[in-house]
Amino acid sequence: MTPEEAFVQFYAQWKDRCLRALCATGADRAVAEEATAEAFARAWASWSKVSRHPAPAAWVLRTAMNHRVSGWRRTRREVALTAEFADRWSQPGQDHAERDDLARAVAALPQRQREVLALRIFLDLDTAQTADALGLAPGTVTAHLHRAIRTLRDATPVDLETSS
Repeated sequence: MTPEEAFVQFYAQWKDRCLRALCATGADRAVAEEATAEAFARAWASWSKVSRHPAPAAWVLRTAMNHRVSGWRRTRREVALTAEFADRWSQPGQDHAERDDLARAVAALPQRQREVLALRIFLDLDTAQTADALGLAPGTVTAHLHRAIRTLRDATPVDLETSS
């Protein structure tokens, strides 16, 4: 397989996951799309290095998150999270109150906890890969994940009697 074909396959497999992970960290959809595009452009420019990385998808997501943070620094302000974050996940004509509550609860988490959730849940990375991607110790990743899950469970109680 040529490097071009390998990158096309990688892009097709991971682009949507990267975008969803960025949205889960609280990025506005347009900002997430721009950061994802920039990260994949940088991945292509350094494909010989990125393709040998132990977790190329984590490299791309981390690059996208760094690009997003750089944008914050340039403008010196963060975009406020709103209920629009939850609305992006809703489907017309269906009742998604529990999903909306969960999306709002995720949006309310601290940034680092959202990043850990994005890598562990959306990209399905293990603790070591997540730690490497975020530049954290594995124990710190575990602590952030534990706190995030505990907060989400407390914020979105599920009634087992009525859940199906």
